[in-house]
Amino acid sequence: MSQTTPFMVFSGTNSRYLAEKICQSLDCPLGNMNITHFADGEFAVSYEESIRGANVFLVQSTFPNSDNLMELLLMIDAAKRASAKSIIAVVPYFGWARQDRKDKPRVSIGAKLVADLLTVAGIDRLITMDLHADQIQGFFNTPVDHLYASAVFIPYIKSLQLEDLVIATPDVGGSKRANTYSKYLGVPLVLCNKTRERANEVASMQIIGDVKGKNVILVDDIVDTAGTITKAANVMIEAGAKSVRAIASHCVMSDPASERVTSSALTEMIFTNSIPFCKKCSKVKQLSISDMFAETIKRVVNNESISSQYII
Repeated sequence: MSQTTPFMVFSGTNSRYLAEKICQSLDCPLGNMNITHFADGEFAVSYEESIRGANVFLVQSTFPNSDNLMELLLMIDAAKRASAKSIIAVVPYFGWARQDRKDKPRVSIGAKLVADLLTVAGIDRLITMDLHADQIQGFFNTPVDHLYASAVFIPYIKSLQLEDLVIATPDVGGSKRANTYSKYLGVPLVLCNKTRERANEVASMQIIGDVKGKNVILVDDIVDTAGTITKAANVMIEAGAKSVRAIASHCVMSDPASERVTSSALTEMIFTNSIPFCKKCSKVKQLSISDMFAETIKRVVNNESISSQYII
């Protein structure tokens, strides 16, 4: 890449698939970086080309395991020490975001810790998508560009041309997100009220609203073990729903999520590709967010507003 190029894009190991698509949209090459792994599991990062004076964009989602976060921190540190003009972390999926507050005594606030780690490592800006809680933006003392997956989900929902459409949320906590979709599309909102006995295990669920004869779309940000969303789908079909689909921003899909989705009443489960999905599940579909992130990178480089990218 020539010295006059105003920005350079690099990728961590497990987000390379997305970084390559972002670079295709930007019509620029993906930067050359080397990650050396040692026998004990430790690894080292080095840039194989000069980044002095460049605006460096580092693409890496911090999904489990924690190596992805550590890799990003080392990339940031190496860029700082190599005299990059600015370092922008592009983190489509921001891990540890579910630990955003003290919901019981003597617990960590993992999202704040990760924000501190990234800040101390040396980022000048964060570009992310659909944080589990909006207030996480306030954990940073640097600018945060918070994108929304609705930019890819809304056109997909419209393309389905479903009659008697209802937007639903699998739990009351996601009601704000689901309400935004229902208002924009001009369709009713249905809530599910769930109770948990322990993490990742739903005890009971009640529907608040009418789904009889309706085509339901469940809206969520993260699907981990898929226990809540599949239970919600099954309960809605039992209540007379015509069909149930689900959209969720981040495809965590920990075992046994694929089996649960396959055997559930869901017609399909739609994610973005913020996290790679390698397991087999015929009901899972991923929509690309590469163009959205590429456009945001362009606008950041050119000091242009990104708010016009938001559909809702």
